[in-house]
Amino acid sequence: MRVLGVDPGLTRCGVGVVEGVPGRPCTLIAYHVVYTEPEEELPLRLLHLDTELARLVAEYQPESVAVERVFSQHNVRTVMGTAQASAVAVLAGARAGLPVQTYTPSEVKAAVTGSGQADKAQMMAMVTRLLRLDAPPRPADAADALALAICHIWRGGTRARLAAAASAVRQRVAAQRSTAKRQGGTG
Repeated sequence: MRVLGVDPGLTRCGVGVVEGVPGRPCTLIAYHVVYTEPEEELPLRLLHLDTELARLVAEYQPESVAVERVFSQHNVRTVMGTAQASAVAVLAGARAGLPVQTYTPSEVKAAVTGSGQADKAQMMAMVTRLLRLDAPPRPADAADALALAICHIWRGGTRARLAAAASAVRQRVAAQRSTAKRQGGTG
């Protein structure tokens, strides 16, 4: 599975592309950081981010997109910009017809390091190790995006299998009820 991970940010938006299967080492395909100028008007910044994310989705052809879920921050201005960048990232995946999944920072940390409380240094070290890189990806936004992609491969695959299994059970139960009703039972 090829996943495009996005660490949303209005000034710096990390993008990482990773390939792999659950439980196995992943392979780095690419990573980028999309920059926008703080002095530019908001619509132009969002348009630039949208254009670049659409270009990266077209270039790398991921099978799904993983985006960090925005969580409450003390700085309202920062959280607003992050939320707007997150929406652009979700839209880029949806526009391409791809499944999009969001993850909290704690979910990503737990998937990549085993601890939802891991710090930046631990995350950077694990991303470097898991992708068998000679040096950590820089800047940190890129490493965070790669961690999101790894998280989705390892956790998203499991989520998809569980959802498919639950759907199959619901269909089987519905079919049994329908059969029971046709045979005169109460189902």
